[in-house]
Amino acid sequence: MQSPVQRPLWQVYLIFLAPMVLSNFLQGFSGTLNGIYIGQMLGTHALAAVSGMFPIVFFFIALVIGLGAGASVLIGQAWGARETAMVKAITGATLTLGALVGLIAAVLGSLFARPALQVLGTPLDVLDEAVGYAQMMMLIMPLLLVFILYTQLLRGVSDTVSPLLALIVSTLVGLLLTPALIRGWIGLPPMGIQSAAYAGLAGNAAAMLFLVLRLRHKQHVMAPDRELLAALRLDRVILAKVLRIGLPTGLQMVVLSLSELVILALVNSHGSQATAAYGAVTQIVNYVQFPALSIAITASILGAQAIGAERLERIGPILRTGLLINLCLTGALILLGYGSSHWLLGLFITDDVARANAEHLLHIMLWSLLVFGFQAVFGGIMRASGVVLMPVIITIFCVLCVELPMAYLFNVHFGLEGVWMAFPVTYLTMLGLQIAYYRLVWRHKQITRLV
Repeated sequence: MQSPVQRPLWQVYLIFLAPMVLSNFLQGFSGTLNGIYIGQMLGTHALAAVSGMFPIVFFFIALVIGLGAGASVLIGQAWGARETAMVKAITGATLTLGALVGLIAAVLGSLFARPALQVLGTPLDVLDEAVGYAQMMMLIMPLLLVFILYTQLLRGVSDTVSPLLALIVSTLVGLLLTPALIRGWIGLPPMGIQSAAYAGLAGNAAAMLFLVLRLRHKQHVMAPDRELLAALRLDRVILAKVLRIGLPTGLQMVVLSLSELVILALVNSHGSQATAAYGAVTQIVNYVQFPALSIAITASILGAQAIGAERLERIGPILRTGLLINLCLTGALILLGYGSSHWLLGLFITDDVARANAEHLLHIMLWSLLVFGFQAVFGGIMRASGVVLMPVIITIFCVLCVELPMAYLFNVHFGLEGVWMAFPVTYLTMLGLQIAYYRLVWRHKQITRLV
């Protein structure tokens, strides 16, 4: 069988990328499915209550994604060098830290859900429902974060199939259980908007069990065997390296989530109809943005494996191939989004006026996700070598000094649609600065292994 190193790069990308994109699709589909169930079965007010919780959940998920990004680079380099003991050590330490973050999220989120949603300006007519949903979501956070982190780390050794199969299990459980809990079918108690959270808990538990059994059956390098269980501790040396890459990436994700809180507060000022439109548009945007991020993650891991194998000549082709695939894949999804926006938004919003407003907002910024994908690929390639600080600073600068001021000013002058105008301006600025740093600085650095 031909080894991955000998394959054309576009084939390596697609073999790695296809299961990851499908995984992201299933993750998005799970959230979309809940949104459809809640919007259609419980109404627009319930959808607004759930939408108000999204940025808070994303805050903690973003932090873990940052940790996973840092650990995946180290795992990729260790795997490229065929150092399996180091792969297990990095995996164990990172999962332990992820579980600790989840416990902190559960405690803080449960205690401060209501004040946080009040600060966000959640409309009063949905506040009580939003608080109940938020508290339940926070309680299931430890399992959710560990599951997300585990699937990220598996990708560091080029295993994108196991996370996909686990997400299929999770999605099927949610597909069946959410409407059953909403309506109280087969003797289950009606749970209202909390149905999605309970179904998510059951789905994540089932998926985690499936993942553990599959990895053990395949004698996978990252299966929870005696060696990996012994590595489940806060190893200072390993976590220092993980945090060196992951902390700036996590900070970037947290800043992005905090910026979403500000954006949501601006949207909330226009009422619950606008909040529901925000939730629906966010669902559609995720289907385009997640594949773009998957391409960047693929570029980062392939780059890390090339560095670990001391094949630095592959870095340039990996970057160019990532940019080309982003153009084709993300571009196609954007065209599909424009062509199907009326129907897609109708899955979430039953009110004709609210749907028309949401469609207009989507059309304003959807095209700019292609630009977002380009800049993410540049950042992913640089992260593969452990260079994350300046790319992160660029992103944070663009969010704090471009996106938020523009969203505020455009909101004053153009109303709700002005908030969405800020996104294209921000992504174009990000791309220009990332390219400038890559060409003028990063390409002249000496690239060495981190582990």
